[in-house]
Amino acid sequence: MDRFEGYAALITGGARGIGAATARRLAEEGARVLVADLDEEVARETAAALPGAAHAVRCDVGDPESVAAAVAYAAETFGGLDVLVNNAFARDLPDVGPFEDEPEDGWRQQFDVTLMGAVRCAKAALPLLAAGGRGAIVNIGSVNAEAYFGNHSYSAAKAGLASLTRTLAGSAAPRGVRVNQVTPGTIATRAWHSREKQLAALADRVYPLGRVGTPEDVAAAVAFLASRDAAWITGTNLRVDGGLLAVNSHFAEVLGE
Repeated sequence: MDRFEGYAALITGGARGIGAATARRLAEEGARVLVADLDEEVARETAAALPGAAHAVRCDVGDPESVAAAVAYAAETFGGLDVLVNNAFARDLPDVGPFEDEPEDGWRQQFDVTLMGAVRCAKAALPLLAAGGRGAIVNIGSVNAEAYFGNHSYSAAKAGLASLTRTLAGSAAPRGVRVNQVTPGTIATRAWHSREKQLAALADRVYPLGRVGTPEDVAAAVAFLASRDAAWITGTNLRVDGGLLAVNSHFAEVLGE
């Protein structure tokens, strides 16, 4: 199935994990893909492994000039842009414990990268997405935006991204650009390396479908929302969370005792 034949897609945070899986899924369906990431070396490795016309560029979504350069690279290389996937977020921030101990610098970094990074990318890409007549933005959110799973600043930034998805969908619709969000639960990426016991416990005790997610699970949802199969869908939030937010497993366990 070549739903993206002739399409051009830019994926931030595209070197690894969900970003890399999304790049692979779109490329396999015919898209020309630009893998944008802070780690240019790994981004180039990811792009080199993709089928079709794939490129890589270093992109710091916290820097407006870096974002503008990445979008300009896509326009020059592909002749336009049809899909933007906002996947980049602030990584590797310390676990500071209690809410009152989390420094303001951590909050600023989360909002500047996780939320404002998506804002910068959308602002830079919108004219190209509108010009193509089939533009789509897909933001990668988190279940943290909808319930408490720790990490206050990350959760708040992702909640802001969910709001941005709705408001931008309204303002971009008259220009023919759709804006949607995929909200993953726990996904087995490198962030969970050396924590296999925790993943197994989550799969067994927390997730109704009996497993944690994979990057490919999220990539499939992104591909749907970015494609013309979702041509009449905008402003929506598609949960890819194994039933986590819909089912309170612990509550059900207590009732069954």
